[in-house]
Amino acid sequence: MLSYDFSPLLRTAIGFERLARQAEAAARSDADAAYPPYNIETAGEDHYRITLAVAGFSSKELDIETQDNVLAVTGKKSEEEGSSNYLHKGIASRGFTRRFSLADHVRVTGANLADGLLTIDLVREIPEAMKPRRIEIAGEAPTSLLAKAKKLIEGPGKKEAA
Repeated sequence: MLSYDFSPLLRTAIGFERLARQAEAAARSDADAAYPPYNIETAGEDHYRITLAVAGFSSKELDIETQDNVLAVTGKKSEEEGSSNYLHKGIASRGFTRRFSLADHVRVTGANLADGLLTIDLVREIPEAMKPRRIEIAGEAPTSLLAKAKKLIEGPGKKEAA
């Protein structure tokens, strides 16, 4: 496994601690990184959808939580009442926790479980104060500043050649 040392970056960059933590977390390899499989799709400029394949889990066995720009989806399989004797057990039913890092101002708008697929809808809502705004220009600039500058450069009055 490759490991990266971010300490030289953090000695000279201020305010990037969160970015370094995210890079370190992404570099760590988890044994269960492939379970459950998922898709992330965009449905427009500010709309996203995460789809997880959670076959065999009911909505009561799934938990979706957001905290500090992290979306966590947890599945805990309830204990089966009767123990079955499997000849082959290929359907994964182990518990899991899948975490997704969310950008600022991204929030979950809804979740749906159908046909073994859990879909989570997200939207990015940028506050009005942070959106770019257009400043209207109201006509020409006042000439008084330009006139004052010309007077300072040319002097109080021009002397005509005699």
